[in-house]
Parts: sequence; structure tokens; C-alpha cells
Amino acid sequence: MTTDLAAALDRHRSYFLSGKTRPPEWREQQLAAVQAMVTERADELSRALWTDLRRNRVDAAAADLHIIAEEAAYARRRVRRWMKPQREGTPWLLWPGRTVTHFDPLGVGLIIGAWNYPIQLTLSPLIAALSAGNAAVLKPSEVSSACADALARLVPQYLDRDAVSVATGGVDETTALLDLQWDHIFFTGGPLIGKIVMAAAARHLTPVVLELGGKSPAIVHASADLEVAARRIAHGRWLNAGQTCTAPDYALVAREVAPDFLGHLKAAILDFYGADPQKSPDYGRIVNARHFDRVKALLGSGTIFHGGQCDRDDLFVAPTVLTDVPPDAAVLRDEIFGPILPVLTVDGAEQAIRYVNARPHPLGLYVFARDRSVADRIFAETASGDAVFNDCAVHPIVRELPFGGVGNSGMGKYHGRWGFLAYTNARGMLYRGTRLDPSLRYPPYSRNSRLRNWLMGVT
Repeated sequence: MTTDLAAALDRHRSYFLSGKTRPPEWREQQLAAVQAMVTERADELSRALWTDLRRNRVDAAAADLHIIAEEAAYARRRVRRWMKPQREGTPWLLWPGRTVTHFDPLGVGLIIGAWNYPIQLTLSPLIAALSAGNAAVLKPSEVSSACADALARLVPQYLDRDAVSVATGGVDETTALLDLQWDHIFFTGGPLIGKIVMAAAARHLTPVVLELGGKSPAIVHASADLEVAARRIAHGRWLNAGQTCTAPDYALVAREVAPDFLGHLKAAILDFYGADPQKSPDYGRIVNARHFDRVKALLGSGTIFHGGQCDRDDLFVAPTVLTDVPPDAAVLRDEIFGPILPVLTVDGAEQAIRYVNARPHPLGLYVFARDRSVADRIFAETASGDAVFNDCAVHPIVRELPFGGVGNSGMGKYHGRWGFLAYTNARGMLYRGTRLDPSLRYPPYSRNSRLRNWLMGVT
């Protein structure tokens, strides 16, 4: 297997070095092929998403297929503009001269996808790589095996096989891939595996983008529209049964409005999924038994305000709200990645800021308030990968925004032009003529004391 993987890398690198991936026409063709694949094979991909995650057709379209089709089309329409060399200013000491920044592709990238959005989080980095003129090997997560198999079948049918391939398998295959020397590695997952990926990349000084999630807080100020806040937090938390890296992982609610907020939150859950969410066609499942057991164990971290029902045979955990959660509870230590929302009370924005700053930087930070100055203060005094005012978990669809984490929640940004930049070397170039070559730049410096004194800051 290692030999096969190394051979695939060598084949892609030879193709890249031939220059065939650099022209804008090739990039546009490949981006159009990604768009065609997720559009024409939507039924097949949707069935795979249902098999792996019981994802309904609406969520499959919105979160995996439509978003990828639109992202590919967005990049295809703009790739020539992104590629265009950028003129820079030239210092007068280097006149006559011209300075330009070129955006060169890096080479062959390894893209390690995630199981929770197995189509989106594998193909979105690929769109960035292709827009920048790179080749790539995709490694879908083996946890979402139906989607991994679908990508392995479809990618060779649509994309340039000399530039893009799919490697399937589990930990052994991923380890073998990480032993190879890539020109870029993109990983979506958790901090623990992210550290392993980064250590492997460090052996070859390979650049990385790590999208690692984290415990993203939703802060509900006393001035917030509580009904709207509850509905938007509920949607962000329980989409895909809580298995979303941008989902609010806990809520910090102003003490005086906490009872009302909890009432609206329960009402939103009942409105979205009914009194028996296990029968709802719109509610997903935990990806496998191992993750089910992990999530179920977290239910004992506090008082169950709503939900708590489980069915291991169906991999079902109900939308659950926890209160009275002690500070050292397991549900507050690590990213939940499941349908549980701890609701904590705070005495105001200052206490919320202290709570957030005492923990690793999250991927997202969400503030609900009528007064925008409250959000601006919280954003200014905290750090996060991205931030949203009066909503949560929806910002990745804004392709103009850089998406990614900071610190424990990741490094590097992508989506839109930010993805293009992540997969390019911004190469500064200086072009000079030879018609003028004044001696003042050369020793002996004593022959131009005025220049010497100016450079040394002497008046």
C-alpha cells in the first residue's frame, strides 16, 4: 500500500512539474468538473450521507452538495483575477525597476477530510487546491465509509486522474500518507490528531492548514431577542445531531434572562423535531457506536433540562439541554461533537469574557444582543477563529470571509480567495534594467558621503 501511495504522489508531482496544472483553462475545467460531480451525482452522494449520518436530503444539499457546487462556481468565475500578478511599489534606489508579486502553486497537496461533513470538508479544500493550480490526493475519513467509497468512485470519473486521486483506508493508510513528502497538507479534525499531522509535516517543513474545531461559545446578553437567539442556537447546535465543528458548544446566558431563554430553547427543539425527535425525518444520528457511547457518557455531566433519551441500536441521542453543570465536568472540557448543549449562567459581559479567555481559543464565537456595542466589546477582548453577531454556525457560507481557527482551534484560512492564497506561494519578483547603474551603491562609500550619512541617519 505504501508503494502505491508513493507512486501516486510521484505521478501527480511529475504531472504538476510538467506545467499542465498551471493554465487558467485547466483550473476552470477542474472546478467545473467538481461542480458537475456534486450536481449530477447528487442522488448517489445523498444516499451515502444518509447511510453514514442519516442526513436528510435538505441538509445534504445545503451543507454538502449545493455549498460545494456554489463554491466551485465561485472560484471558477474568479480564478483568472486571483492569478493575476500584483504590481508593487519600487524604492527609488532601485529605479529603474519593477516589482511584482506572483502567486505560484505549491505542488501536490494531501487533503485529509472529516467524517461529520464528509463531502464538503473533503472537496472544499480541493477547490482551493485546484483554483491555485495544484495536484492533490484526497483521504476521506474511513468513519463515514459510504461517502469515502462514493468519492473514490466518482472523483476519477470527473477529475483529471493525473492530478487528483483518492486514497481510502484507515489509520495505517493515513500514517503511510503522512510519512511521504508533500508540498502542502490540509487536515480537518480534532486537536489531538492535528498535533500528529503537524509533527509529521514538520519532518519535511511542509506547510499545513489545520481546521480543528473547539468549544465555541454562544453568549446571550440580557438585551438579546431571546426567542430568536434560542432558535438560531438550537439550529446551530442540533444540525447534524450536533456533529458540526462550528456548532455552539455551550451557552453563557445572562442570569436574569436564563429561565426565559431555556423556555424558548425547549420550544425551539419541540418545534424543529417534535415531541419524539427519534421519529423526525430531519434529525440525524451519531456516526457510530463508539461515538454514541462517548456522547451518552456526557449526559451525566449536569441536570437534564430537556431531552436525554438514547437508543444505541439506532445511534440516537435526543437533543439535550444540560443545566447545573459543574466547572470541571467532562462536557465542559472537550468539544462535545454531539447533541448536548450545556447552558451556564453569567452575571454579565465581563464574566463571559473572563470565562472565554480562560480557555483555548475557539473556532467560532457567537454573541446575541440587541446592542452591537456589547458584541464589539466581547469580540475586541477575546480571540477566536471567526465571530458572529446574532447568529451562529452560518458564517462558512460567506466565501469572502476567511474561515479557520486560531491556536488550539487551528491555523490557516480558506474559502474563496483565502483558500487560493493558502495553496500558493506569494512570490515576490524584482525586475531591473541595466541601462543605469550608478556607482553610489558600491564601495568605497567615501565617494558619496551624503548617501552614506542619509543611510546612517546622520544629518
